[in-house]
Amino acid sequence: MTGFPQNFLWGGATAANQCEGGYDEDGKGLSIQDVLPHGFGPWTEEPTPDNLKLKGIDHYHRFKEDIELFAEMGFKVYRFSIAWSRIFPDGDETEPNEAGLRFYDQILDECEKYGIEPLVTISHYETPLHLAKAYNGWTDRRMIQFYLNYCRVLFERYKGRVRYWITFNEINSILRQPFMSGAIMTPKEQLSDSDLYQAMHHELTASALAVRLAHEIDPLNKVGCMVVGITVYPLTPAPDDILKVMEIDNDLYFFLDVQARGAYPYFAKRRFEEQNIHLEITDEDREALKNTVDFIAFSYYSSNCATCDPTLGEPSRSNMTPELRKNPYSSVTEWGWQIDPKGLRYTLNRLYARYQKPLFVAENGLGARDRLIEDETGNLTVNDDYRIAYMREHIAQMKEAVHDGVDVMGYTAWGCID
Repeated sequence: MTGFPQNFLWGGATAANQCEGGYDEDGKGLSIQDVLPHGFGPWTEEPTPDNLKLKGIDHYHRFKEDIELFAEMGFKVYRFSIAWSRIFPDGDETEPNEAGLRFYDQILDECEKYGIEPLVTISHYETPLHLAKAYNGWTDRRMIQFYLNYCRVLFERYKGRVRYWITFNEINSILRQPFMSGAIMTPKEQLSDSDLYQAMHHELTASALAVRLAHEIDPLNKVGCMVVGITVYPLTPAPDDILKVMEIDNDLYFFLDVQARGAYPYFAKRRFEEQNIHLEITDEDREALKNTVDFIAFSYYSSNCATCDPTLGEPSRSNMTPELRKNPYSSVTEWGWQIDPKGLRYTLNRLYARYQKPLFVAENGLGARDRLIEDETGNLTVNDDYRIAYMREHIAQMKEAVHDGVDVMGYTAWGCID
């Protein structure tokens, strides 16, 4: 496509817990997703038949066919995650499950066969369930070492085969979804802010140490962080609404500053004081955080508005944030997600201005109630012109960001296969 760098990484993205299936095959242990049948919760004691993720799209058995389809689509990159519990079934073992490693060997074989660059997410909402039950997830500092042991196995096994890595999928979601993102068993309403932010700190420290480890094992490795791309406009020009948006922006910068600049931002001190948050941050932690990422990845689906006046605007359902408001200038999906292609250009410029690091649009796509229809050959298909329009408009605005001077390294659509 014209207007993008020649080495631009075009492709699609998946998560192991959504596509693989084979949840109990070849030595794989249970992950937290195996007991989350209905999105964010509630979780169940054991896997239940209504959990569609247990079968996914059977990528575990049909990956060759799937990757061949990706090649047919012209993928230059395939973003996928490795299921932690397929490599370390419980998460705290010292020796990995060889059958799990062989499965990803085969994934990489197929990618190499078609000239597709792998982009591997190390942890994508699929922490081994044992780590949640035995350690209360990332509230426990020992999780850092378990994660690094897992990372070392991946970096050594796939040295020279995987160049691009993402440490955690949407790491900033831990504050909203502590079980899904942080494997924290304690119900959110019973978690203290100190415990929640301590878990966040452990993840951020682990991410930084993984960056250092990846570079030590292979200096050619490029390691990125990933966040939910929160894009919010003030609903009105009222100064209080402007400050409200500043606070929301700071929620995002809180995570990115640590990972891209190597330290907590200046506004963290006031937040910790006002919320009575007390963290255990060692000198070794502070030194570890200086290992900053090589690139920043983010998901972008829509934008929202914010106001301090609860009587104004219509509540937004986008990204499960009812406190935000719909933008009267944006169209919406039937689920209330606002369609804002120019918001992607704005987000790319905003992040690049602050961090001056390459950016990767790791997730972008449209959810809709698709209808299967029969084509002229008798096969079932979906005529999703609405999705084509959504992606065309967002890619056009991404192109504008490139013209603005933003260093955009790639784009992976979510999701890329049914």
